[in-house]
Amino acid sequence: MATRKIPMRKDILTGKMYPKREMVRIVKNKEGVISIDPTGKKAGRGAYVGLDPEAVKKAKSQKILEKVFSHAVPSEFYDELFDFVDHQKARMDLFGDLGKKH
Repeated sequence: MATRKIPMRKDILTGKMYPKREMVRIVKNKEGVISIDPTGKKAGRGAYVGLDPEAVKKAKSQKILEKVFSHAVPSEFYDELFDFVDHQKARMDLFGDLGKKH
């Protein structure tokens, strides 16, 4: 049986490539609203963030998401993203790949 190709995405915070399953998608829709996309299927301009809470803290201080989306990002969104990434990292550490949908 042939091995499946693992889709890779680039982390906008670190510039490193990771498997898509191990990342969180952030999306900006037509109205300019930036949100976390846990399903990976929301319409709009998407970018991926790895499961590194420290990188999210650094991104907040350097305003990286503003540069990526060319749009103002509220400070509360970074806090929400930090909590989500921290939770997903804990799930991944605890359950491995079982915590994600297949």
